[in-house]
Amino acid sequence: MASGQDLLDRAAPHVGERYVLGARAPKDNPDWKGPWDCAEFASWCVFQASGRLFGCDQARNPSTADAWTGYWRDDAQRLGCGVDVMTAKSTPGAFVLRFPAPGLVGHVAISDGRGGTIEAHSTARGVIRAAVDGRRWDIGVLPPMIRYAEPDVLLPVVASGLVLRLKQPNMKGALVLRLQQRLQALGFDPGMPDGAYGPHTAAAVHAFQLTQGLVADGEAGMATLKALGLK
Repeated sequence: MASGQDLLDRAAPHVGERYVLGARAPKDNPDWKGPWDCAEFASWCVFQASGRLFGCDQARNPSTADAWTGYWRDDAQRLGCGVDVMTAKSTPGAFVLRFPAPGLVGHVAISDGRGGTIEAHSTARGVIRAAVDGRRWDIGVLPPMIRYAEPDVLLPVVASGLVLRLKQPNMKGALVLRLQQRLQALGFDPGMPDGAYGPHTAAAVHAFQLTQGLVADGEAGMATLKALGLK
């Protein structure tokens, strides 16, 4: 059985390749060099290391299987292979996952076990090495077709700070109102500016992120707020 380090070794040569949101990668093509999106890259790496699909809409045809962060969430829950983010941060070849909001995408990255990541990040940055810390994640994932060693030391996780996003009940406040007003001024329709972060606001953030080459998840964290001139 392939190890987490084996998976990392397959991911590393692709740093610098192109990102396209929604691009489909044939999981059984070992020579594929992009374009990638985040879930396609993660699922391709799992298949290349193990010969099995994870995080996809089907389990039998690696040539056509569609990877998505929602399928990653579903497989992690169905197979009971979700872990806390600290464990994933400390485990080479583990994954950190941000769930998608309804109608949007999330994000998934591969942990190098030392606090870093390899990930298909965004149109502006492509496949990069980045960091786990300072970003919002929902869970870590250890796909069962990959062999993972228990980490000797658990690395603490530095929180992301405030991230405006879809929640129930809706996040509300002056910053949300400023965000809505700024989006509206730039030509992105957040609905009626009311200081509540609802689906229209998330869709407007998503549209703005696409124009800026940011991770287009509909969540307004530090990078998105900075791009909007709100940080």
